[in-house]
Amino acid sequence: MSNVIEQIEQQIAKLSTKAVKKNTGHIRTVADGVAKVDGLSDVMYNEMVQFPGGTIGIALNLEQDEVGCVVLGDVSQLKEGDEVTTTGKLLSVPVGRALLGRVVDALGRPIDGKGPIASTEFYPVEKIAPGVMSRKSVNQPLFTGIMAIDSMIPIGRGQRELIIGDRGTGKTTICLDTIINQARINKVGLASGDKNFRPVYSIYVAVGQKQSNVVRTIAALEAADALQYTIIVAATAGDNPANQYIAPFSGAAIGEWFMENGQDALIVYDDLSKHAVAYRQISLILKRPSGREAYPGDVFYLHSRLLERAARLDGKGSLTALPVIETQAGDVSAYIPTNVISITDGQIFLETDLFNQGIRPAVSVGLSVSRVGSSAQIKVTKQVGGKLKGELAQFRELAAFAQFGSDLDAKTKATLDRGARIVELFKQPQLNPLSIEVQASILWTLQKGYFDSVEVKSVVNASNSLRDFLITRKDALLTTIRTKAALSPEIEADLKAAADEWKATFAAKG
Repeated sequence: MSNVIEQIEQQIAKLSTKAVKKNTGHIRTVADGVAKVDGLSDVMYNEMVQFPGGTIGIALNLEQDEVGCVVLGDVSQLKEGDEVTTTGKLLSVPVGRALLGRVVDALGRPIDGKGPIASTEFYPVEKIAPGVMSRKSVNQPLFTGIMAIDSMIPIGRGQRELIIGDRGTGKTTICLDTIINQARINKVGLASGDKNFRPVYSIYVAVGQKQSNVVRTIAALEAADALQYTIIVAATAGDNPANQYIAPFSGAAIGEWFMENGQDALIVYDDLSKHAVAYRQISLILKRPSGREAYPGDVFYLHSRLLERAARLDGKGSLTALPVIETQAGDVSAYIPTNVISITDGQIFLETDLFNQGIRPAVSVGLSVSRVGSSAQIKVTKQVGGKLKGELAQFRELAAFAQFGSDLDAKTKATLDRGARIVELFKQPQLNPLSIEVQASILWTLQKGYFDSVEVKSVVNASNSLRDFLITRKDALLTTIRTKAALSPEIEADLKAAADEWKATFAAKG
């Protein structure tokens, strides 16, 4: 009998008499990924709430009699009257190196069929951007591998460079080229054993894209062996608007982990036009007042608080952002394009006319700008590409006038010939980025007049021939240019000898 009493006393001792605070409510209405909930009196803005079946949501509208929550998951499983519970937590996503090479959804859950992700660290999706005093000026280059961009519109680590243009002008291709180029630089740098080398890890956020496009992107990165340095966050067109709204913020949190831990990361938001549309949809369902083009009043704040999280931090790493915006018929004065242009540190504008003329990448040099400028370039790029933008601008101006008259003086004809060759030289096949040392060598060869005797229509073939010649036969020279990052008289002499040798073989082939 005493044993039974002892067991009962032990069980009573284990029971907790502590009061548990639990704030619960019930779904009043649910539609289009938004649930109106009553009874959540203590809920906080942006707090994570728990729906039945493990579905989670975020409290966005805090009104007197009800709370508007966006549902991150399958809405079809929810119905009126279901119980909703507050969690007291902000929405967080898993972060860390374990995510490299994986495809995850807007909440950081794997969707690539490769099993669970072993990550023990979580970062909040919404986070206040670093302050002014903790930032460093942008002066380290981030090479895209695209000659027209690296030589004239340089991007630095910690910069936010907008890629803007109409549908089908090659915006995503520029982003993928940049990611592939980072992977190639990482391989060379890590294999060299250089202790000062800092790899760049990439995060690609696909917002509102077709699933077939995302699959094609993954296949392109796998084919280039770049997926091992990349994390893909996918919220496709089939996902509900809440997932599309939260995906870029989840990607930013993943990128911030690298930045906070003294590493460099690149994040691509493809694209923020669809992100704004998803946010507009949520806002209209939540009955928030609409403004210009039916977007809510805080759509500027939506993108500014996202893009301001990209920075180069003092004593830590950097996060570089490449947001993508799709324009309609080249109209950059629309609401979302002007918003994002004013937030970013420059833009790369892609023109439909140039694309249709076969100039690819279709970068408009006149409308594109990098507000970081040459501070994000290494010395060798400044040496060979300093005058290119001016020469191209002069060419465009003269070409417009030249079509009205037939008689041209020798100087004008020389300027037009040089400009036409520069345009041809900047043509580059997609998903084939060039290393900075190859770019510098080709531009030096152009600068010294080696392409002047080549017919304009043969410039692309000549450029490809020179590239192959340098990679296969002058590897030591390219390595020297990469390590020195500047052209000395000795290197220029070696380049001249290499260019002479190539010209003889190219002429012989021709």
